[in-house]
Amino acid sequence: MPEHRPLRVAVIGSGPAGIYASDALTKSNTDVSIDIFERMPAPFGLIRYGVAPDHPRIKGIIKSLHKVLDKPEIRLFGNINVGEDVTLDELKNYYDSVIYATGATDDRDLDIPGGEHTIGAGEFVGFYDANPHFEESWTLDADSVAVVGVGNVGLDVARVLAKTGDELLVTEIPDNVYDSLKDNKAKEVHVFGRRGPAQAKFTPLELKELNHSDTIEVVVDPEDIQYDAGSEEARRSSKIQDMVCTLLEQYAIADPKGAPHKLYLHFFESPVEVKTDDNGKVVAFVTERTELTGNGSVRGTGKLTEWPVGAVYRAVGYKSDQQANLPWDDKENVLPNVGGRVLTEGPTADGIAGVPGSADPEAELRERLPGVYATGWIRRGPVGLIGNTKGDANEAVANLLEDSEAGIGFDPAHPAEEDVNEFLKSKGLEYTTWEGWYALDKHERALGEAEGRERKKVREWDEMLKHSNNS
Repeated sequence: MPEHRPLRVAVIGSGPAGIYASDALTKSNTDVSIDIFERMPAPFGLIRYGVAPDHPRIKGIIKSLHKVLDKPEIRLFGNINVGEDVTLDELKNYYDSVIYATGATDDRDLDIPGGEHTIGAGEFVGFYDANPHFEESWTLDADSVAVVGVGNVGLDVARVLAKTGDELLVTEIPDNVYDSLKDNKAKEVHVFGRRGPAQAKFTPLELKELNHSDTIEVVVDPEDIQYDAGSEEARRSSKIQDMVCTLLEQYAIADPKGAPHKLYLHFFESPVEVKTDDNGKVVAFVTERTELTGNGSVRGTGKLTEWPVGAVYRAVGYKSDQQANLPWDDKENVLPNVGGRVLTEGPTADGIAGVPGSADPEAELRERLPGVYATGWIRRGPVGLIGNTKGDANEAVANLLEDSEAGIGFDPAHPAEEDVNEFLKSKGLEYTTWEGWYALDKHERALGEAEGRERKKVREWDEMLKHSNNS
């Protein structure tokens, strides 16, 4: 624990995970000074660039994140890519500890024949959320589309594909996104899940919102409403899962409302193959019918169905980007850690030699990377909701503070706040600040107000920098 000065902590990533970790630090009984580094010019990570634009309630989370970033103990350095612009070794000169909260944006692969012809859901999300790292325009010329995966991301993708561009024009999408969505030819969107309703990963709110659009008719085959003993137990043990099943049952028996776009939710269909023509264009998606085994798992029945579709989106999970010069768990695509304490190598698991609780304290220090921590999806993979993210942050911060008290961490030569500003300027790095976000936020709101919207998002990197002025 440093004497006569605040504990200096660098947080890498300004999404919910990084901000919740910063909040936990400020709520401790420790005098802290926190700098959040964000590779984008604007903060909020997944909330700005991973949530569908027609979800204003979820984006309300930004209000609570705002309150955290308004705290005087916290500074924001945007447009700084840790690992490229600055290194971990360089940060050790200015901070006592570093917390990685970089999230997950890459798509997992769909390992079936023709899987290379699928489109990652994250790529489409990046497009419609105006992330400048992703495509500026999108071709939507298929009248029938498949989405693989029954989680909230799959549902977001399916809903955006099933809506009209004009329905989404009231949201914050910029012109380039609207120009692509208004030419969308999709009339049918088919969502496929390998297991049954009791194993679906939707949240009830996401599922219910499908029916709010006058252009979408949700279709669930009554034959897909099946439960075994394991499924019934899943419903009994989770109120959320029970609500999901109830909503799916209601969709299965609902009278048709005659909407022009059909959104089919298929269960017990396992991906087998993506078929293409000689030019590599998708022409069909093949699935195998599955059946419950009694414990909530499924097995194949051998019955194949070929669905004529012109595009296949895979929403089978995100994976994190490997961080430069840090150990990596290749199986889970996370930083190897225990309780958020990053390890020098090995799988993320309790009980391995040299982690907290080991009988050999020296082995513990050898196996850990002192002063380096992880929270959020880069710690545990892309699972869980906001509550899980807060729990992760609290645990990682508690361990960081415990280690600091024990003298475990970096020994910075330049711990003063102003030293960081001088360091970044010496490298010629143009960074954005929290005050700069207020300027960009004001500009986006003005753009939206001119068109009768709450906000119109700026996509172009240079434009974000321009309006995130530091004056």
